[in-house]
Amino acid sequence: MENCLKVALAQISPVWLNKAATLQKIKNTIIEAAEERAELVIFGEALLPGYPFWLAWTEGAKWDLKVNKELHAHYVRNAVQIEEGELSEVCALAKKYHIAIYLGMIERPKDRGGHSIYCSLVYMDAKGEIRSVHRKLQPTYDERLTWAPGDGNGLQVHALKKFTVGALNCWENWMPLPRAALYGLGENLHIAVWPGNEHNTKDITRFIARESRSFVISVSSLMQKKDFPETTPHLAQIVQEAPEVLANGGSCIAGPDGEWIREPVLHKEGLIYETLDFNSVYEERQNFDAVGHYSRPDVTKLILNRERQSTVEIQD
Repeated sequence: MENCLKVALAQISPVWLNKAATLQKIKNTIIEAAEERAELVIFGEALLPGYPFWLAWTEGAKWDLKVNKELHAHYVRNAVQIEEGELSEVCALAKKYHIAIYLGMIERPKDRGGHSIYCSLVYMDAKGEIRSVHRKLQPTYDERLTWAPGDGNGLQVHALKKFTVGALNCWENWMPLPRAALYGLGENLHIAVWPGNEHNTKDITRFIARESRSFVISVSSLMQKKDFPETTPHLAQIVQEAPEVLANGGSCIAGPDGEWIREPVLHKEGLIYETLDFNSVYEERQNFDAVGHYSRPDVTKLILNRERQSTVEIQD
């Protein structure tokens, strides 16, 4: 039925900072979701190949520190270059199983020189085509020591059955104007991806749902101290200070009325399934629609610049 959409929230841990092994885990998860007839599967922020947890435990802001340079270089080597076809097998699975995918990853794009990295959120449709790559607009706090700021090119929405789906990374979800941009583009299923932890998802998931009168899905990853691979550079220094649990999950779903459909799930790895009924969007927009009948574009209006930013513009 066009009105109903079966979603799968992939609350899993990465094989930390190991691109190849994490990609294999992602592919296995997609197949598992497809076998359960999911139509959309969502992975957390920076899952491929993992969140830069070391920054909090290795004097990440200290200038010219060798440990941070070496960890950063290791991170860059394990970042994804889409232009080199490194997501081709994931796209092939999307096409084979006719399943749409949101994948949080670290991108090393050639259009920015190929050495800086971005926290990106990739949408692949059920035909296996990459439809948008959203680079996080503003990395949060210590993330700025390793991730570069993105641009508005990926602020896109996509048709998925009756739904119009859009997405933001982590604390971008607290930025009113990017949210408003997606609302104005017709979003009614909002995806919020996180590195993990209930303290991020428990309030904002319901808040965005109530503000937008949309379904909101928050997807978090998991990470424990025991998940750091033994091959991690400077592992002893990282684990010496790190807590036992770095990301406890917190994946959840709120309906367009702002109430829980699925409360935050903690400390549990695997796929979380739910079927959403689009009709709830129409019901809740009856008394409030932030970009429709309850807006005043003659008074306040948003400008969205979706030009992909690059240092070089080539004119042959």
